[in-house]
Amino acid sequence: MKLHSTLERVTDRIRERSRDSRAGYLGLIDQMVQRTPGADRMGCANVAHAFAGMPTGDKFKVVAERVPNIGIVTAYNDMLSAHAPYAGYPNIIKEEARLRGATAQVAGGVPAMCDGVTQGTPGMELSLFSRDTIAMGAAIALSHDVFDAALLLGICDKIVPGLLIGALHFGHLPMVFVPAGPMTSGLSNKEKAKVREQAAQGLVGRKELMEAEQKAYHAQGTCTFYGTANSNQMLLEAMGLHVPGAAFVTPGTQLREQLTREAVRTVLDILPSKRFAPIGRIVDERCIVNAMVALLATGGSTNHLIHWVAVARSAGILIDWDDFATLSESVPLLSRVYPNGSADVNQFQAAGGPGFVIRELLDAGLMHEDVLTVRAGGMREQTQVPVGHDDTGEPLVWQETGASGDLSVCRPATEPFSPIGGLKLLQGNLGRAVIKVSSVPDDRHVIEAPAKVFDSQEALQLAFKAGELEQDTVCVVRWQGPRANGMPELHKLTPPLAVLQGRGLRVALVTDGRMSGASGNVPAAIHVSPEALAGGPLAKVRDGDMIRLDANAGTLQVLVPAAEWDARENATMPPSLTVEAGRGMGRELFAGMRRNATTAEEGACTWL
Repeated sequence: MKLHSTLERVTDRIRERSRDSRAGYLGLIDQMVQRTPGADRMGCANVAHAFAGMPTGDKFKVVAERVPNIGIVTAYNDMLSAHAPYAGYPNIIKEEARLRGATAQVAGGVPAMCDGVTQGTPGMELSLFSRDTIAMGAAIALSHDVFDAALLLGICDKIVPGLLIGALHFGHLPMVFVPAGPMTSGLSNKEKAKVREQAAQGLVGRKELMEAEQKAYHAQGTCTFYGTANSNQMLLEAMGLHVPGAAFVTPGTQLREQLTREAVRTVLDILPSKRFAPIGRIVDERCIVNAMVALLATGGSTNHLIHWVAVARSAGILIDWDDFATLSESVPLLSRVYPNGSADVNQFQAAGGPGFVIRELLDAGLMHEDVLTVRAGGMREQTQVPVGHDDTGEPLVWQETGASGDLSVCRPATEPFSPIGGLKLLQGNLGRAVIKVSSVPDDRHVIEAPAKVFDSQEALQLAFKAGELEQDTVCVVRWQGPRANGMPELHKLTPPLAVLQGRGLRVALVTDGRMSGASGNVPAAIHVSPEALAGGPLAKVRDGDMIRLDANAGTLQVLVPAAEWDARENATMPPSLTVEAGRGMGRELFAGMRRNATTAEEGACTWL
């Protein structure tokens, strides 16, 4: 299939924009690849320290026989459902490595925090910067420099982007990501959202709300809605960094263990002595564009308009929101998974899942097929579905993805849910922002209403409870950017705004904060850049200003005469909020990150 002209044009401009930075990155990879292997390059004391903790048999193999040594970087902890399954993975990996004539070590662990636990609390203000902390943790683990390859165990919101950023700073190593899968379906996401809205109105109490939440979040695995965590998995499939079809197989199954073992075999097959495929070579401009397309085609999390900018930068590739916007005009929406529909990710998997979406995009010329991946069959292998063999001992096999198993969840590219992707760029005199239109009703794509300005999400919630938002309103929540308070996700605002919209009011949210993939069906212009603290236009907005959010035209405007707007002074962040954002819950330790963070559109990077 001929490559779509839009895909070709966007890839070419990214390649040209990134020419110098990518060349420098690849040059560093080449230098690293040409070095003598670690056990021969390093001093005897270094080597002895590196392998002192290994079983004697493994120690002999890696030092004397020079067998490949796999580093494991894990995000395991046992309080978070998505990462709890990783407890037994290192032993499985080590056993499979021995069977394949190799060794494996847990090189290090990285933190994994849950936005579901911290949303609406001070801990959420550490969330975004946990990504760069994870990247640094991965770098520390791999800096022991005695590994021939690595397996990366992580799945959720900031964990996968952080691991990927860290991994790309060791781009000379072959690496494979190893997921753990989603929890089985519990209370539907639609029913969960309904109870939350009832609670926001005081129609049900804490007991009923707690029962609903525990029915929704009930077992090991990722949450079943299509938020950032599950979007991560879709993007890794589209980048060819997973064993094909590994994303959405539930934990604790025989197939899940088989896929983990297959990850070991896969990474050993891409060593320099075989089909060499280091991660820094796999993640090129085409690979990044494939991830962007997969995000748009599935209506994935808006967080990735921040994270994948940072990921690409780590590989010497420069992308921006204009690239996403251009692609969105040509990439059709092929899946509807909550909050873009009623299905959960298990239903998405049953309907065809990532393999179906990738096949449809490849066949439509909307993904690059001629790319390097962790598998010899390239992107076409990512269209297949793994089939296990229980306890028969037979090797893992794959079958071709067929037609959609449910046209209300997955549709072919010839009959999409929408001819354009799920994300739009907004720009105007309020700055640049993004909106997730795939979950917003068509009649809500344009909102024009007076502004009500809030300096915190708590202030908006109090206004809702006090009945102060019983009219058409554009709620402006500022001082929520990376430099102000770490750019927390504002999930707690979804229920009250959804209640107002359900009453027939025309409401919208405009903020320099984040909403993630769980933003619901209320129009939300998020990630407004530059942020208010950096002198962005949100700092000029006053109560009563008319604001027009137009997702169809791609505009975000305050309807104030230009002369008056230009003359208006910026408000400043209240001193009490400045103090609060930097004190308690460990926020003091992240002061340097807040101070140095780039804009949301630049990836909110703290290391540049």
